[in-house]
Amino acid sequence: MKFAFLVTPHVGGTFTVYSSLRAELRAHDIELRWMGPADERALLADARWADEMKSGEAIGSSGADPGEAQAREMAARLDAGGYDGVFVNVLSDQASTNLIRHIPARYLRIMIVHNITPGTYAAASAIRDHVHAIVCVCDRARDDLCRRRGFAPDRISVIRNAVTMPKLSVDTPARGTATGLRTLFLGRIEDASKGVLLLPAILKRVHDDVTLTVAGDGPDSKRLKIALSVLEHRAAMIGATPQTEVPTLLARHDALIMPSRFEGMPMALIEAMAMGCIPVASWIDGVTNTIVENERNGLLFPVGNATAAAEALDALRADPAWRAELSAAARATAADHFGGARMGQEYGKLIHALKLHRPPIAPPVSFAEWRLPRGLHPGLRTYLPRPVKNALRVAQERLKLRFRAEGRLQ
Repeated sequence: MKFAFLVTPHVGGTFTVYSSLRAELRAHDIELRWMGPADERALLADARWADEMKSGEAIGSSGADPGEAQAREMAARLDAGGYDGVFVNVLSDQASTNLIRHIPARYLRIMIVHNITPGTYAAASAIRDHVHAIVCVCDRARDDLCRRRGFAPDRISVIRNAVTMPKLSVDTPARGTATGLRTLFLGRIEDASKGVLLLPAILKRVHDDVTLTVAGDGPDSKRLKIALSVLEHRAAMIGATPQTEVPTLLARHDALIMPSRFEGMPMALIEAMAMGCIPVASWIDGVTNTIVENERNGLLFPVGNATAAAEALDALRADPAWRAELSAAARATAADHFGGARMGQEYGKLIHALKLHRPPIAPPVSFAEWRLPRGLHPGLRTYLPRPVKNALRVAQERLKLRFRAEGRLQ
């Protein structure tokens, strides 16, 4: 079988998921190729993505409505390429998400929900009647969609993201004997979801021999660089790291700091654990606490709490033996529960089951009736000031944590 994965090459979790899944589905006789709106010449000119053109299709833009034109072109490529089905990643882009309502009935359609935001849920609701199956990458997304949006539980599968990391031999001090603490932030430098502007406050509160490497790029890079300038002897921003170099980068650090306000199933966290880099992450209920078991294979701290994050890092710094134990446990957890073969097996099983029995879905909408449904338009929360949205997200997560501690949240 041949499936399109609607995404374009980028430094981020969704494309990392695609890359892992493409490799693993080969064992299940399923070919996976990416497809999405992109500038083909720009991708070919970028050393990071030039080779990806062999395994995907970039869709250019033209016409009065670029989104509709791109969707029509994707539909044509699906037909010409002999595809059997499509993976749609909710809100990867509007054209790809809305395309799923317009393609012919012969295609199998699987929706993947990667995040836990109201906007993600609204978009998922807008297309749910046009997909045969829904995959959530974390328990939180499944529970929210069923409780708040009326999704049928029997149409949702939880398949957690996974990675297959290489075995490396790198010149790095053992984690149980190295002095200080080598801390890494890896990912998109963006404050609303990733909480990156909390990093300077955390670093100011830890011991002087705790260092920070920031690997990534994004809209808040300049703001973070300015905020870290007073700590430049202990902090380094190295820019975006090619995916091929991520394993070595992780292996040369003791801990991954992840101060996110919201996540789906953070790939950087899983990649870090696979390389024995101890996760120190925000407690996002139904997400990070389903990956990290606090004080056994990593450490969790309340969302937005710089003091608690700093205390966690200092505890690791002060106890090299415990650090070695956590590192080994993190690596074991990744191997046992987040390996790529497991993810490929679960997706392969789902696809073959859908091939045998397709649940009924809504008939396709004619391209003549192309429009973006309400759920694909920005919601009211989009217009709130960033500090207000950040405060609301922190309050929500801390309330969930409090309810769980009191036994009021199952």
